[in-house]
Amino acid sequence: MIGTVVGVAALVGGVFVGVSNAAPSAGAYRLVNGASGLCLTVPGGSTSDGVQLTVSSCNGASNQTWNLSSQGSGFRLAAGNSGKCAGVAGASTSAGKAVQQESCTGASSQTWELIASGSNYQVVNVNSDKCLNTKDNSTSSGALVQQNSCDSVSTKQWSLQSAGSQPSSTPTVSPTVTPTRSPSPTPSTNPTLPSGWPSANGSQAVTSTISVSGTLDGGLKRYYASGAMGDGGQSESQDPIFELANGATLKNVIIGSPGADGIYCLGSCTLQNVWWEDVGEDAATLLGSSSSQVMTIDGGGAKSASDKVFQHNGPGTMVIKNFQVDNFGKLYRACGNCTNSYQRHVQMSNIVATYPGKALAGINTNWGDTARFSNITIKNDPSHKMIVCLKYKGVPKGSEPTEIGSGADGTNCIYSSSDIHYQ
Repeated sequence: MIGTVVGVAALVGGVFVGVSNAAPSAGAYRLVNGASGLCLTVPGGSTSDGVQLTVSSCNGASNQTWNLSSQGSGFRLAAGNSGKCAGVAGASTSAGKAVQQESCTGASSQTWELIASGSNYQVVNVNSDKCLNTKDNSTSSGALVQQNSCDSVSTKQWSLQSAGSQPSSTPTVSPTVTPTRSPSPTPSTNPTLPSGWPSANGSQAVTSTISVSGTLDGGLKRYYASGAMGDGGQSESQDPIFELANGATLKNVIIGSPGADGIYCLGSCTLQNVWWEDVGEDAATLLGSSSSQVMTIDGGGAKSASDKVFQHNGPGTMVIKNFQVDNFGKLYRACGNCTNSYQRHVQMSNIVATYPGKALAGINTNWGDTARFSNITIKNDPSHKMIVCLKYKGVPKGSEPTEIGSGADGTNCIYSSSDIHYQ
């Protein structure tokens, strides 16, 4: 179903109905359930990540307003009260998983297609190909919202209603022209490829881990380990240079040599324009315990990683975009023998990887890990030795995972030949 977005074109009684294939305009809407006439709602007007959505009586409040904007092969739905996105918990592809509000990352699990269904629409998650629905097909106010396999059940039908119009629980009359599914919009140009390495604006020795909550802007200063912090080798006893609390952002930082154990992320966090001149044990590690947590690496680059660049130990999703990596083992590794055997997900986009490098991602298919790739450029690898997606069988702590295959399969390793470019 990827790449099939049906838009809405006409406003009839405050409800957009599908009378043409034109894409909907960006703007604020209510999503009204076709069975109950209740509105998609952030309960209690919460602004927290991980809050499962519900349906409730339409009242025009901001927690029932959804800002629609184009994203990938579909649309982003951002809550009016929090600015956070409707997404599937843990980026799961399983039926019955909660649809919740999450910090917006551009992930496919936060991308939705609008598929014409009579006078209403199915709201289909791009990551799972499953439909927005109420738990147990409930029509009661307060019913939890989740994803389920798509069919004609009326609780999986939604109308898109202008937030400026009066709520209506009556579905509109079916249009006389049946809309057809149209291709998703494609950008006119590809994103600019990452290129170049910044010069440091001074240096700072770090003798004990720097804790970050909120936002720390390093101004492109170089930070490097000193004293007992570690030598930047592969010893697992090293401390991180930075430790980010849940919700923290670290930006405009250069990690010098020795890099110790890089950066720890204790929950959802963002690394923006962070550079590693010589990766130590790991560049950064996602820890935490929530399946909805997202670690976003946006911009920057890493060099000289004898093993992994990014290590994923906790559950959740890692998003790596607009990033360059040179001379490395694996750009990403989902832990294959940690204490807890979580399901983990990675999404890579707009990446420039320069050979030598063993693999872009290593995942554990027996635990349901997924890796998605788009706009990947691999340089200096004429024989195509670098593996895009390497598959492992994860094992309990104390054992060693084994390689079991590689390559796109549409289930765990998700990409096509057009997503990978060689230079």
